[in-house]
Amino acid sequence: MKTQVLKINDAGWLHAETNRTPMHVGVLATFAMPDDAGPSYLEDLVTRWRSVRTFQPPFNYRLRGTLLPRWQTLEDDEIDLDYHFRHSALPSPGSQRELGVLVSRLHSAKMDRRYPLWECHVIEGVSEGRWSMYMKVHHSQIDGVGGVRLANRIFSVDPGARDMLPPWAVGTHGADQSGLPPKEKREVAEQPERASAVRTATTLTGSLARTYAETAVGSRNDLRAVPWRAPRSVFNGRIHTPRRFATQVYDMERLRRVAAAADASLNDVFLAISGAALRRYLVEHDALPHDSLTANVPVSVRAGDGAGVGNAITFLYAKLGTDIEDPVERIKAIRESTRLGKARLPQSGATAMDAYTALLMGPFLGQAMLGIGGHGRPASNLVISNVPGLKEERYIDGSKVLEYYPLSLLFHGQSLNITAVSNAGSFCIGYTGCRDTLPSLQKIAVYSGEALDELESAVGL
Repeated sequence: MKTQVLKINDAGWLHAETNRTPMHVGVLATFAMPDDAGPSYLEDLVTRWRSVRTFQPPFNYRLRGTLLPRWQTLEDDEIDLDYHFRHSALPSPGSQRELGVLVSRLHSAKMDRRYPLWECHVIEGVSEGRWSMYMKVHHSQIDGVGGVRLANRIFSVDPGARDMLPPWAVGTHGADQSGLPPKEKREVAEQPERASAVRTATTLTGSLARTYAETAVGSRNDLRAVPWRAPRSVFNGRIHTPRRFATQVYDMERLRRVAAAADASLNDVFLAISGAALRRYLVEHDALPHDSLTANVPVSVRAGDGAGVGNAITFLYAKLGTDIEDPVERIKAIRESTRLGKARLPQSGATAMDAYTALLMGPFLGQAMLGIGGHGRPASNLVISNVPGLKEERYIDGSKVLEYYPLSLLFHGQSLNITAVSNAGSFCIGYTGCRDTLPSLQKIAVYSGEALDELESAVGL
């Protein structure tokens, strides 16, 4: 059987995994059935999907090895589809609350490494004419951008497409059923990266040196966020296995108008809304730190258009302005903090960036592997990620994708993750939290919605 050794950054997610800190990511998509759907539409779809026993990467990869993990490619008949694919129903009458409870429970459980590390759940009973699909895949195989690119291959732009393949039969190498015209292949010139190896090494060394020098001595500019100087907060203790999941959705045009009015990026607006919601939440709990919370913001460095297996991300750090009451001043501070964070990122190829990310995140992942996270000062207070998603309206077997929410992972020392994915003009945010640490997680999602109203008013919209 074919095997491939994992990159060090991908293997890190496996080494950091425990029962309390499962290292998988997920997505919750809700669909509207087509107008011509009969009473057995969903049952027929599930039955047909169960008959498809062809598996594409990463859905046919099984983990082998511990110290030096590698993926083993399985034959189709070696995969137990009934284990990976499940059909569930919400108690009647279904609602978003029951859906959230079920998905929170599904996302809490660590996957069994004796099997390929993925699950797909079709969920009925959400409401009349709607159904949902929850999928989870190990983070060592897929990052946020890779997951969206898989979704782009799985879902079609054609509402009339029928008898479509299930996700595991598409993967990264199966038929692209998007219905979009193929993009021209881009030639990758490897020679410049090889020729500039010395310059690249110098750039990486300089970026890391600046980051850790600022970490060691502190920053003269209080908007320059660096790892390991985040204030202690209620989000940074030890966590437990159960998860909570909440959602929020915005019209993308609202965010764009605020960004233009504030002379900021859309991501700056997202960080400002999140900062406002977290400030309000912490004030209510009499737990607001004097210094601003710091966010770890993943940045994609994935080249080309392929979905790919594994991770292609690095990280920047940004202040969230939780020490600032005025929403306009907060977004100004965030805009400057993200600019300073981007300025520290090296300009280099994918291989060199992997090395930079491994060195930057080494202390954090080392802490996670040793199980000592949540005791000392945190590297950051939470992860906030914004992933470009589906540009067009998408369908599977005529069912329209209405909402598309990401679910992420947590560590000891980080009990909250906020991740957003765009979906055909909507900005869908998933809030993944530790159930015991954040019993009122839904409030953060609600406050985020009200924070956008406040910011719009503050910038004159």
